[in-house]
Amino acid sequence: MDQPIDVLKQYWGYDAFRPLQEDIIQSVLKGKDTLALLPTGGGKSICFQVPALILDGLCIVVSPLIALMKDQVYQLKERGITAAAIHAGQSKREIDYLLDNAVNSDLKFLYCSPERLKTELFKERIKRVLAKRGVGLVAIDEAHCISQWGYDFRPAYLEIAILREILPDTPMVALTATATPKVRKDIQEKLAFKMGQVFTKSFARSNLSYSVRFEEHKERKLLEVLQRVGGSSVVYTSTRKHAKEVAYMLQQNHISADFYHAGLTHEERNKKQEDWIHNRTRVIVSTNAFGMGIDKPDVRTVVHMDLPGNLESYYQEAGRAGRDERKAFALIINNQKDIDDLRKKTVQSLPELPLLKDVYQMLGNFFQLANGSFPEHSFDFDFQEFSERFDRHPLEIFNALKVLQEQGLIHLTEAFFSLSRLCFLLDQRKMYEFQIANANFDPIIKSLLRLYGGELYHQSLSIQETNLAALLGTSTDTVKNYLVALEERSVIDYQKQKDKPQLTFLIPKQPSDKLPVDQKALETKRRQRLDKMESVIAYVHQKDECRTRILLNYFGEDGFKECGVCDNCVDRAKHVNDEKNRKLYKGQILNLLRESGKIDEKKLVKILRPTDRELFFNLLSELLDHGDIRYDDFGYLNLSRS
Repeated sequence: MDQPIDVLKQYWGYDAFRPLQEDIIQSVLKGKDTLALLPTGGGKSICFQVPALILDGLCIVVSPLIALMKDQVYQLKERGITAAAIHAGQSKREIDYLLDNAVNSDLKFLYCSPERLKTELFKERIKRVLAKRGVGLVAIDEAHCISQWGYDFRPAYLEIAILREILPDTPMVALTATATPKVRKDIQEKLAFKMGQVFTKSFARSNLSYSVRFEEHKERKLLEVLQRVGGSSVVYTSTRKHAKEVAYMLQQNHISADFYHAGLTHEERNKKQEDWIHNRTRVIVSTNAFGMGIDKPDVRTVVHMDLPGNLESYYQEAGRAGRDERKAFALIINNQKDIDDLRKKTVQSLPELPLLKDVYQMLGNFFQLANGSFPEHSFDFDFQEFSERFDRHPLEIFNALKVLQEQGLIHLTEAFFSLSRLCFLLDQRKMYEFQIANANFDPIIKSLLRLYGGELYHQSLSIQETNLAALLGTSTDTVKNYLVALEERSVIDYQKQKDKPQLTFLIPKQPSDKLPVDQKALETKRRQRLDKMESVIAYVHQKDECRTRILLNYFGEDGFKECGVCDNCVDRAKHVNDEKNRKLYKGQILNLLRESGKIDEKKLVKILRPTDRELFFNLLSELLDHGDIRYDDFGYLNLSRS
């Protein structure tokens, strides 16, 4: 394993994080349960990937983000390390195959969403993994999601406790970028930490200047900032529409910019991301879908054109600036309308129980599900059709669906794009017998093997029907028809390309009047969301206190004095300096007039040579207005006579 570990070490975080990473890794290797708080860009994945490669057995990684799971699996495979992911949106057959593979192969990393942990299939297969080859480590990413005091609490994360029952002696490492002291304590309690250790690095970023600007013409201010500060930039907006508008405005003003959001196809997202990472695009304007798992050290500015819902999100997003430890800027541009909109959206995002029941019943009607039925597959979910059919406001439905997901009743992927996937269900001997008996299917099976190889016998692979059609000299529709026919004959598992959101029922369909919703948890979340919103509003209104200190205090880090580089620190230093210069200039002017009796204004300036001319002339005007000095009839400055 030395070679993969050495390869991984090349991707460690910046020098500032390495000592902490090494301490975390040593804690895990000693078999201790470990909670690690690493700021954005701190290389969290390294802290479980390196020890997992050293330890025997499988490493189970619990992650809430499908896109991030896919990205990490891809990165590990690129480095010659075996990895797979199971999540909502996959067929039961594919999940069954992947779990079998975890039992019977040398698979090193198995990523899974928290919703999958409670299924009997998962629990039974993990027991078999433990008996046959062992489980060396359990890693929980975005660990703040397990705490009801966290900013993104997900009830499904509570299912992680199931792993404790199955794997009582397996060490756990929980990782997050942001957690208050209360959340840290809750994480350890929920995970039943044994011999627990907590590692954290100061949330202070000495190179990052936080600022807030109140502007009626926000786009004009954004242009001014980007024209004044060069280099790569991320601009965050709250909606896809706003992201496109801002990107277009920047393009019209000759700034290289593009927009990004989760509704784009996989290819579009990859291209936009690669263009930005390699500096072919200077500014990426995005919803908060952008940034997770992206390691670009030379971002000079992160600008929020809309207010974030909480300071945890803001700290993570702003922290994508200046990871190379050079001077960088995190700016919020807002006005009173933004504050009003934030309050309105926060309240709208907290639907009441009657609405949740209504929307859940609509889902049952939409997919024609009887109470007690439990679909094993995911449904294509046309959000617009759903909204129109039931004549409800799309925002109402959207927010209700989010809460139903948080309550562990459904899983809904935001429009993501995945290629068709396929694997063989027969072994090589039986496949050969099938080809002999069904000569009409022989060409397409041979084409699949030619394009994708024998791996199709072992795992589900992404395929492109257009490539098969080109090889066979036929149409794409004909290829799809052949694949469907093979699927019907249980020769292959074929999942067609999907470009719509996928909705999965996580428990059997319930009667809407008996919906298993935790009302106490709903009310707790409502209070927390409103409190966190008010913390953001207080932050942008603060004009005196150091902004870094505000953020550090929020995360429970006391004793920090001042950063000296945020807008409030700079303004305060300028005020102190102005007062010092005012006192100096006033004394110089009055002393010079006492000595000379009178003096020409130009000569006064020439003799005193003020470094801040604007301040000097403002002071001169004040002395004249207050009657301390005056002009005589010949235009000379004199001391006023008392």
